[in-house]
Amino acid sequence: MSTTPAVNDHRRLGRELGLFDTDPLIGAGLPYWLPDGAAVRHALAEYLHAVERRAGYLHVASPVLGKRELYEISGHWAHYRDDMFPPMDVGDEQLVLRPSLCPHHALIYRSRSRSYRELPLRMAELGGMYRSERSGVLGGLSRVRAIQLNDAHVFCALEQVAGEVREALELIRRAHRALGVAPARYRLSLPGPGGKYVDDPELWRRSTALLREALDEAGLPYEEDEGEAAFYGPKIDVQVVDDLGRETSLSTVQVDFHLPERFDLRYVGADGARHRPVMVHRSIVGSVERAVAHLIEVHAGAFPAWFAPVQLAILPVTEAERSAAEELARRGLGRDLRAVVADPERGTLGARVREARLVPYQLVIGPAEAAEGLVAVRLRDGRRLPPLPAEEVLERVSALVAAHSTALWEPAPVVEENAPA
Repeated sequence: MSTTPAVNDHRRLGRELGLFDTDPLIGAGLPYWLPDGAAVRHALAEYLHAVERRAGYLHVASPVLGKRELYEISGHWAHYRDDMFPPMDVGDEQLVLRPSLCPHHALIYRSRSRSYRELPLRMAELGGMYRSERSGVLGGLSRVRAIQLNDAHVFCALEQVAGEVREALELIRRAHRALGVAPARYRLSLPGPGGKYVDDPELWRRSTALLREALDEAGLPYEEDEGEAAFYGPKIDVQVVDDLGRETSLSTVQVDFHLPERFDLRYVGADGARHRPVMVHRSIVGSVERAVAHLIEVHAGAFPAWFAPVQLAILPVTEAERSAAEELARRGLGRDLRAVVADPERGTLGARVREARLVPYQLVIGPAEAAEGLVAVRLRDGRRLPPLPAEEVLERVSALVAAHSTALWEPAPVVEENAPA
């Protein structure tokens, strides 16, 4: 593979655009987010929360630590220990930084008795986890040691599994469209020879059959790859390709019979008997870090308006229009739009326009516009619109942002049914 740096390498762009950075005193694989990068991250988190809530998910929050015994029960300690940080001795206990959220969610499920009427129970969290990655594989945001994972687990009856997998794939499709992401392929990830997998052939057969059924019914073409499964079961991975042609998994859906058995999860059925649920693991965008890394490269920093760090750059032509510009910025902030004033002290109008080249909307206010409550709109793609009423511009931009549209101005925004506000 070529060693030539990618044109849109997120490591270079992320630093040039002030999105994230690292410091040796914090440590390798532990990037920190600067204000503009944090704005992207927060917009993505808010979108995911709203999408999940409207799809019937209940959000929980769980600690990043757990007792070693927890991961011995889940199987992570036996199958995944090399990728975990060493235990910490605290009193007479050993605590471990979690490598996954699923054991915590299994315990939340079993914290009280459950009825079949509650199923499917969809549980979601944007939570921290940690992987002891080797120093040689760390890079930017794509391989890190501290991860914020968009994770969810659906506890359901066997006959509900295929439908829940299809619903998860549809959520992923909608999110990719809003993010401006094009999947390279769908991969059915299966176990391979020599791997550390749960030794239960019937479990693997049933899980694989359910995933194939869901893919076929969704009409999605897919390829089967051995050696890419999780240790406890097969999964559907939605693959994307970076600027150098390297492939990685962005989203995933998994069927798991293993953890419900390990944690003795049950629900009371309509017959009054106790039954074992199935867990469907689902992540719309995987880790926030890897997702943002891919988005930086796909868009070269020119993000769709809804998650752009700055959505409105307001440019007064002279000092005389500064107060009008500041008032417009306040009105934009009142609509939850990220607006800044690029005042004349920062250079000529042309210089300020170039400085704000990645901002979706540049609103220029000259003497005539200030007098009449208008703005001259310059779109990031080079289009210039005739002077428009400032309130109309704010309404139009707000609608596009609410629709999570990748369009800048046209076609007119349409908020799809059940889209998050």
